[in-house]
Amino acid sequence: MRLALHTICLVFLFSSCKTPEARKPINIKSGSFINESINRNKELAAKEEAIIQKIITKDTIHKYITSETGFWYFYTKKDTLSNVTPKFGDKVTFNYNITDLNGNIIYTQKELDTITYHIDKEELFLGLREGLKLMKQGEMVTFFFPSYQAYGYYGDDHKIGANIPLITKVTLNTITKESTTEN
Repeated sequence: MRLALHTICLVFLFSSCKTPEARKPINIKSGSFINESINRNKELAAKEEAIIQKIITKDTIHKYITSETGFWYFYTKKDTLSNVTPKFGDKVTFNYNITDLNGNIIYTQKELDTITYHIDKEELFLGLREGLKLMKQGEMVTFFFPSYQAYGYYGDDHKIGANIPLITKVTLNTITKESTTEN
């Protein structure tokens, strides 16, 4: 009887032992959230760019230029003699204001005061950072930035909300070239 009991236990032991099997997922959604986000952002960018294009089309006074990085601008005051634009590390001083696409003032030039900025070495929103590199000392330029070139999804935590395209009027006061002499 004991032998039979041991035999039955051994049979159960060997028949019940098998390697664990991996469970298969019920739903497979590889990258769907990212793809949906990309599509939403493309739609938002297209919508904002269409609004800006409509403004540009109605404006028969100014000659607009499209930047390589995705914003539009025109010169109020242009320097045709100089070819000096700020490069990486150069110190610039400038004044600007910010409005929405309807012309509503968000920040006045007085509120923002004169800004001293080292090109690409300090924080500044993408569009303005790229726009300054196109300017020469003394020039005045009006930039139209879609939200992805401005403060994007997060806004500025003060007056600029999420996904707000902006217009900025910028005056580049000075350019001080970074010292290239070695000690």
